[in-house]
Amino acid sequence: MTLQDMTEKALQVRTLFAEVDASRSRRAWTTDEVMLGFVGDVGDLAKLVLGRAGVRPRPGLDEALGHELADCLWSLLVLSAEHGIDLEGEFDRLMSALQLSLERELPAPD
Repeated sequence: MTLQDMTEKALQVRTLFAEVDASRSRRAWTTDEVMLGFVGDVGDLAKLVLGRAGVRPRPGLDEALGHELADCLWSLLVLSAEHGIDLEGEFDRLMSALQLSLERELPAPD
């Protein structure tokens, strides 16, 4: 699955969330609320990473960690799409710049 495929699927699910909310006489989340949900998910992710480090162990850790990572990715995909950000292009630009910067930090080969 490509990043574009994942973004399209994330937006389809976002639409379904809004339809379910409407069917329950609730309003759909705004983009700002998606961001706040993402912040909460990152907090949950941090707890799971601490669990993997042995600080906060719990049953079903690997499954929960995978779920939370995917949940965070959903938020990032939705936020980037709703703000018109080419996430794939931005990621490529950032990684290229970081790689170049880090390579310059390395000592010259003998």
